[in-house]
Amino acid sequence: MTHGVDESQRKAARVVGLTYLLALAPAIFAEFYVSGRLVVHGDAAETARNIVAHERLFRLGVASNLLVFAIDVVLITALYATLERVNRHLALLATFFRLIETAILVVAALNDFDVLRVLGGAHYVQAFEASQLQALARLSIGAHGNAYNVGLVFFGFGSPVFGYLWLTSGYVPRALAIWGIVASLLVGVCALTFVVFPEATRVVTVAFYGAPIFLFELVMGLWLVFRGLRPSAIAEPELAAV
Repeated sequence: MTHGVDESQRKAARVVGLTYLLALAPAIFAEFYVSGRLVVHGDAAETARNIVAHERLFRLGVASNLLVFAIDVVLITALYATLERVNRHLALLATFFRLIETAILVVAALNDFDVLRVLGGAHYVQAFEASQLQALARLSIGAHGNAYNVGLVFFGFGSPVFGYLWLTSGYVPRALAIWGIVASLLVGVCALTFVVFPEATRVVTVAFYGAPIFLFELVMGLWLVFRGLRPSAIAEPELAAV
C-alpha cells in the first residue's frame, strides 16, 4: 500500500533540495578554488607567500566554508523532518552522525585562523624565523586537512543511513537513492583510508571520491526542488511500528 506525503514533509524536502544546491558553490570555491590557488603541496614557503599575498581570498575561503556548515545544519534538520516518519530511530542516528561531522568541520575551519595568526606579522611571532613560521602555517593547513578527513568519516556513517531511508521510503527514484548510498559510502571509506594510510592521498584523488557525491547532491537537489516527493511505497503498519 502507498502512503500519502503531507505538506510539512513536502516543504522540508524542498528545503533539502535548496540547501543541497546552495551549498555546492561555496564549497567548491573554498575547497577547490581557494585551496588550489594558494596551497602548494610540498612547499611551505610558497604556500605562506601565497596566503600573505592573497589574505583576502584566504579569508573568503574560510567564510565560504562557514556558510556551507551553516547550510548543512539546515540541510540535516530538513532531512530529519522529511524522513523521520520512515524510521525515526535511523533518522535520529543519521542526524547525529551528520551533526558531529559538521561540528568537526567547524573545528577544521578554526585551524585556518591559526594560519593567519602565524603569518600575520604580529609582534609575538617575531621571535621565530621566517622558515619556522612558514612551517607552522603549513602544519595548521595540514591539521585542517586531517580534521576534514575525520569529518568525512562521520559523513560516511550518517549519509548512507539517510540514503537507506530514501530507498525504503519510495519518496525518490530507487536508482537515485542507491546512487546516494554508494557515493556516501565511497566518501567515508576513502576518508577512513586516509586516516590509516595517509600516503593513499597521492593515489586516490578528490575527484575520485568527490565527483559521485557532488553529482548526487546536484541531481537530488534539482529533483526535490522541481519534482518533490512521490507517495511513499512503505506500508501503513510499518510506519505505525516506528
